Amino acid sequence: VVRELQHSRNGITVRTEDGCVYEADYVILSASIGVLQSDLISFRPPLPRWKTEAIEKCDVMVYTKIFLKFPYKFWPCGPGKEFFIYAHERRGYYTFWQHMENAYPGSNILVVTLTNDESKRVESQSDEETLKEAMVVLRDMFGSDIPDATDILVPRWWNNRFQRCSYSNYPMISNNQVINDIKAPVGRIFFTGEHTSERFNGYVHGGHLAGIDTSKAVLEEMRKDERQKDKQNQNFLLEPLLALTLTQADAVSGLHKCDVPTQLYLSGKLGIPEAIL
Repeated sequence: VVRELQHSRNGITVRTEDGCVYEADYVILSASIGVLQSDLISFRPPLPRWKTEAIEKCDVMVYTKIFLKFPYKFWPCGPGKEFFIYAHERRGYYTFWQHMENAYPGSNILVVTLTNDESKRVESQSDEETLKEAMVVLRDMFGSDIPDATDILVPRWWNNRFQRCSYSNYPMISNNQVINDIKAPVGRIFFTGEHTSERFNGYVHGGHLAGIDTSKAVLEEMRKDERQKDKQNQNFLLEPLLALTLTQADAVSGLHKCDVPTQLYLSGKLGIPEAIL
C-alpha cells in the first residue's frame, strides 16, 4: 500500500505501508479522486496549491447497489417489468429496484440502489440492519408473505480507503481549468483515472481512455528526457576537446581563441581526430 511519494526533478521515491522503498524515474498515480482528497498518500514536497485546490473542487459520488438473494422470485417479470420504484417520504430511501432475471434467469436476485447520504448511512451499519430495512420495504410493496432473503451483499465504496467514492462528479460551475489542473502532471508524477477524462469522467471507459492518454504523455516525456541526456552527453564529449584546442591555441601565433571552435566545430569542415591533432 503506497503511503508516500517523495518527488524531485531527478526521480521519485515510493514508500509503502510495509516499509518497502522503491525508486522510479516516473510514477503514474491512478488513485481515485476520493483517495486524493483523503490522507492515504502523502507527498514530499506537498503538491502545489493549484493542484490541491482543483482536487478539492471535484465532488465525489457514492453509488451503492445492494444485492439480495431469495429462495424464489415473488416479483413480476416479463417485458416492461424489470424495474420498480418505491415511494417513501424520505428522499432516496430504498427507492430504485431491479430484478436480475433478464440477465441471470433463475438467480432470484433483487438489486436496490442507494446514493450519497443514504449510501454512507447504510455503509456505517451492519448488513443485518440493512437487510431488515430492505425487507420492510419489500413487504410494504409485495405483502407480508414474501420470503426472507437468504443472502445480502452490501458494497462499501465510501468506507474503503482505496476507493473513498464510486466516481467523480464535476460541479456544474466547473470550467475546463479545474479538470486540466487535476490531470496535469506534477514533476514526474502523472495523474490518471476516470476523474481525468474530460469527456467521460465518472465512467469505466473514461478511466480506460484516460489511461491511454496518460501512457502516451509519459512515453513522450521519456523521449524528451532521452533527447536531453543525449544532448548533455554530446556537450560532455566536446567540452574537453574545446578546452584542449584552446589551450594549444595560446601557443599558435596569429590565431585567436574564438577562431578555433568556429573553424573546427561550427563549420563542420574538420573531424574530431583532425581537431585533436
